[in-house]
Amino acid sequence: MNISCHSPTVQNKSLSFPIGRVELIILMASLMALNALAIDIMLPALGLISDDYQLAGENDRQWIITSYIYGMAIGSIIYGSLADRYGRKPVLLTTTAIYIGFGILCAFSENYDLLLLSRFIQGLAASAMGVLANSIIRDRYEGDAMARTMSTIMMVFMAVPLMAPMLGQLVLLFAPWQMIFVVLSLCGALAFFWVLVRLPETLDPADKTPINLQSVTHAWTSVITHRNAVGHVIASGLMMAPLFAFIASSQQIFFDRFGAGDLFVFIFAINALAMALGNFINSRIVMRFGARRVSQAALFFFILLSIIHLTVTLAGALSLPLFVVLLAPAMGMVGFTGANFSSIAMQPFGKMAGVASSFQNFTRTLVSAAIGGVIGLQYDGTTLPLVIGFFLCGSASLLVILWAEKGVLFRHVQTAVTKGPVGTKE
Repeated sequence: MNISCHSPTVQNKSLSFPIGRVELIILMASLMALNALAIDIMLPALGLISDDYQLAGENDRQWIITSYIYGMAIGSIIYGSLADRYGRKPVLLTTTAIYIGFGILCAFSENYDLLLLSRFIQGLAASAMGVLANSIIRDRYEGDAMARTMSTIMMVFMAVPLMAPMLGQLVLLFAPWQMIFVVLSLCGALAFFWVLVRLPETLDPADKTPINLQSVTHAWTSVITHRNAVGHVIASGLMMAPLFAFIASSQQIFFDRFGAGDLFVFIFAINALAMALGNFINSRIVMRFGARRVSQAALFFFILLSIIHLTVTLAGALSLPLFVVLLAPAMGMVGFTGANFSSIAMQPFGKMAGVASSFQNFTRTLVSAAIGGVIGLQYDGTTLPLVIGFFLCGSASLLVILWAEKGVLFRHVQTAVTKGPVGTKE
């Protein structure tokens, strides 16, 4: 047995310089951030793209966001089995290369349909980053220790939503909107070479799983029939749905509803900062109180905030400052639930981490994209559809958690802390 509570290194005999915990966290956050960057950097340019392609519907511009997210959802189903068979690193390098190539194609799309198709395929490839980041961390940690590590990753990751709209706006000051896609591809290239040079293979060779009908069926059956894991994945998707709806409609809300286009990037950054703060606090308290207690308390507070927000909106008393004051802490609660729900869902699956992460990312993203997309497309010049979406998604998430936990909330399940170096058995 080799269990350590100290900052471990991921070891691989083929590398002269094993990657440390801090670098691993930053690298995983950077890979996951490529998805956030591909979404949020576009927001200041949506109006310009709509004008250039002469889109007929006011909400048609949202498909630039949702087509990418749908690609993320569908792509997630592919990579788990591939990563469990061939390893994390080869799959990660291949998909990052595709992300780079289709980013360039987006920049040179001659019509809107080609742009949306390129965005979809880019999202299809980029979904591997979330799946494999989860798998790599699960290769190294489990239980509350995984929740703490994922929270730290999410805290670093949230720096991108803070800065992405500002970066997009900066690009637009000096270049046409097409250059934003070139910037995305350059960031993907940096991540590609970082993985190539520094990331060791974290999958234990003994845990490689052949891709055949019997093994895939067994793995999928084990994942799908695990009540607690499936429940937390669906609940996580429900909590992410209003976030996606807000992202898709935020440019319209701040530019058209509140007439605050000049403040858009700063207000968006406030909400991203709230999520980052939620993840930071979670990383500090989850080992003490447990992932279940923390995430379930955050879920109740999210619902309470949604009720207050809905009441103020229906009363016609919603101003821009009040909208931000109510929205930011709700985003913070999403920061608490995301990493914890994901870690609880991944806990039962050690040797099947790739398949489990693949299924869970697929389900989570599909739920959030489908519901979030519908909420976003209900935009009618007011924030009411978004606020109703927050309340309904939070309430549904709570019901799913009650089902997953068989009606028993705020349990604290003790788990192991940190796994030993790759290649060792515990």
